[in-house]
Amino acid sequence: MCEICGCGLTEDAESAELKSPTREELMAQRKADAVRDYESADWQRVLKRNVVERLKREKFPTEIRAEIPELAKLGFEAVNEGDALKRALLARRMGTAASAAATEAAAGRAAYEVISEEDIVRLQWWGLYHDKPRVGYFMMRIKIPGGILNAQQLRTIGGLSAKFGRNYAELATRQNVQLHWIRLDDFDEIFQTLESNGLTTAGACGDTVRNITSCPVAGIASEELFDVTPVLREFAEFFYGNREYSDLPRKHKITISADPTQCNAPDFHCIALVGAMRDGAPGFAFRVGGGLSSAPRIARDLRMFVPIADALAVTRAILDIWREEPRYRLSRVKARIKFMVDELGPEKLRAMVVERVGKDYGDFPAPEPEGEAVHLGIKAQRQAGKSYIGFPVHQGLVNGQQMLQLADLSESYGGGFRVTRQQNFVLSDVPSDRVEEVIAAVTRIGFPIDVNGIRGLGIGCTGQPLCNFAVASTKSRLDEVVTHLETVFGNDVQDLRVQVDGCPHACAQHWVADIGLQGTTPRERGAAGEKLEAYEIYLRGGVGKDPQIGKAILRRVPAEKVATYVERLVRDYLEKRQPGERFNQYTRRVDDATLIAVASGDDAAATVAAGDTEGEAEP
Repeated sequence: MCEICGCGLTEDAESAELKSPTREELMAQRKADAVRDYESADWQRVLKRNVVERLKREKFPTEIRAEIPELAKLGFEAVNEGDALKRALLARRMGTAASAAATEAAAGRAAYEVISEEDIVRLQWWGLYHDKPRVGYFMMRIKIPGGILNAQQLRTIGGLSAKFGRNYAELATRQNVQLHWIRLDDFDEIFQTLESNGLTTAGACGDTVRNITSCPVAGIASEELFDVTPVLREFAEFFYGNREYSDLPRKHKITISADPTQCNAPDFHCIALVGAMRDGAPGFAFRVGGGLSSAPRIARDLRMFVPIADALAVTRAILDIWREEPRYRLSRVKARIKFMVDELGPEKLRAMVVERVGKDYGDFPAPEPEGEAVHLGIKAQRQAGKSYIGFPVHQGLVNGQQMLQLADLSESYGGGFRVTRQQNFVLSDVPSDRVEEVIAAVTRIGFPIDVNGIRGLGIGCTGQPLCNFAVASTKSRLDEVVTHLETVFGNDVQDLRVQVDGCPHACAQHWVADIGLQGTTPRERGAAGEKLEAYEIYLRGGVGKDPQIGKAILRRVPAEKVATYVERLVRDYLEKRQPGERFNQYTRRVDDATLIAVASGDDAAATVAAGDTEGEAEP
């Protein structure tokens, strides 16, 4: 009995009752709480926990467009009395209040400093992200369905790059074009210029249907099962700027193609419409739930054949199941549609889709890819007397003047310009008797066709110094590694895919590369205490007939050693490959320890990857 109060508890029992829970008990309780919240999620709980969902309800992001002209007129003196903190911040950045007002108000540049952080997020719905550092410049992403542009549209983008974006542009893996150094007070003119030429940035970022991708030679390739460009246009016209589908739980990526090689990589898309034929009729198989970022997934087959006429209805049904359920909005890191597919499974999701659409489509497995294509070089089109020519674009970089010259060239023969997933471009509708002339002209513009194939296969994300998420200089690292490999091995590496990302978002798709590099920060610091650059090296990835998510075999490899590590791996592959064996087949055959030993040589710093991440990084 307790001597203090006579409660009947022994001292041991009392101390046990007061004992703090263990870490394992706390983690178990948190997991149980999360499951309970998820299963009982409603809009009230979503709005309490998810700040982005709150800001969408307070002011829908697309509405920020109407405010841009007024915001652009604001100067330092336009900040009201309630914004003392912002005034102080601006004064500190620009100098004295007087000099800030005199310098900035006249130019209208200070408006950036008076926009709320919530409105900065809303600008994403118009294809805008902060450039780095956050001092008023933005990246602008232009949506291009299937990457297909006519000459005038290409001229428009080139002119905007030259006038507003320091003559700089990037071809992106989702067949967009991205401009940088765009200022707030230039937005309105840019938007009007784009829209008057049939282009838009609406929904290029944010919780929207992002740019819809396809085979870059859709409609002109002789091997294409059927022309998907009418479907591509139908989808773009319906989804781009659609208020209903600009309020998704997270971003959503769709691809549509009837290319037998499946060059558009349906393996890692949220929804992939895979062209197929059944009884002589064209239609699509549907794959769902793919994705990369920090929780990669291979898309799963819904096993149904959907006629072309029903393709949009089925796509909407899948999206509606996802967007209407509050629990898929509870956590931003678990909001991508791939997590819903994990939960439901393809069979249950298929049944829900059939119920919504009101018809069944019968069992039909998605077709396997036949061969592969990257659309480089010269190829005859399905249109008699015409060819398309694919040009490698090292690092995916073009400039405004080059786009203007390419627009003039393509216009001279009535052709077009197409962006590929590998950050290259294709010139279409080239008269077969002008092919050599066009190749010579493009070479003079700066894009020779007769280069090592590794230059057309390498992919680099935006990276440092422009991206706020990146911790590595990806474009320059890609150039270093590719140049080193072609110097050492020549044409032996012409089929090698090196893809470099600056963060886990995987814009350069490092998870499915032969050699994927993801930037990271080592524990060590430089002599002055500065952060250093390092990379994880991913191997075994691939898309196509045997798709597989890669694995980080080596961690925190110092940047200056990356090219050497990669060289050692490639050399071992070339010396020990089996007949017909590709690089990713070699790395799948060889165990982790051997690959680490080969790559690191005498270094002891590289270690086997440990653990998996099951969250989804923003954005």
